[in-house]
Amino acid sequence: MKLELIINPISGTSTKEGLAELAARILHDHELHVSYTTCAGDATRLARKAVDEGYQGVIAAGGDGTINETAVALCDTGVPMGIVPCGSGNGLARHLGIPIDVKLALQIVAELHVVNADYGTVNGDPFFCTFGVGFDAAVSHRFARQRHRGKLTYIRSAISEYISYHPQTYTISANGQILTEKAFLVTVCNASQYGNNAYIAPEASITDGLLDVTVVHAGTPLDTAVLGVDMFMGFINRNTMIHTFKTPAAVIYRQHDGPAHIDGEPVNLDDIMDVRCHKGGIALFAPTVKSAFRPVITPFRAFINDLGLSLKHLVKG
Repeated sequence: MKLELIINPISGTSTKEGLAELAARILHDHELHVSYTTCAGDATRLARKAVDEGYQGVIAAGGDGTINETAVALCDTGVPMGIVPCGSGNGLARHLGIPIDVKLALQIVAELHVVNADYGTVNGDPFFCTFGVGFDAAVSHRFARQRHRGKLTYIRSAISEYISYHPQTYTISANGQILTEKAFLVTVCNASQYGNNAYIAPEASITDGLLDVTVVHAGTPLDTAVLGVDMFMGFINRNTMIHTFKTPAAVIYRQHDGPAHIDGEPVNLDDIMDVRCHKGGIALFAPTVKSAFRPVITPFRAFINDLGLSLKHLVKG
């Protein structure tokens, strides 16, 4: 196969040195071309170029923003995308069961197992993991302004934003019903998590033709703390602050335009947001076997894997 590898050299916190050479060794049976992004939008441009030139697969090495940019160019083309997760959150990769270890992720691509997955759009803009408004969007905007990336920076951004954040009123039209709520946040999920094993929609499927809408009601600081624990343990859908439902499409109304996030990247959107699921619209290289999600057990295994990878990098460093 002719494969294009697109590397974002500055995504996440780890170096990409040696990645191209490692990919060449693992994918030695294929014709591999490597490109590097230099600015926002480059991954989309490079992926479109690869499609136009007849490449049969495109591999994105970077964070969720790089994955989104690459996937945008591959929607409805039939050209599959491989994911080498090198970002801070890696939400889509984690949902698919793609290892965060670069070598193991490349080996998934080498297996050439393709899944026809769904993607969502909000006002025409594609998302592949999550789209949201409210607190998580405000945190994304604050996090984007920080000089350093990583989990600790994100946690500090979330705490700082929480101190001054005020819930807003949203009206959601979906499945023939209208729901009006004062909410802490509203997240529309194609996949199960934001990233970093934060499961905002544990029962979400990327192949069912439906989006999972999670509405988090306003509550006390203690309520929010319990919610955070439940999210990382996989119990969020049992929390009393949550209202969740599945739908192929929805319209979300708010009082004015403002912050939102698409796959964790901060954007500004209108006061009316038209959300749709596009069933089977993006082909992805994915593991041949993916374990079913189980609360506590799945998050614990992911934590152990992340810890092991961190120790491996520490030893190498």
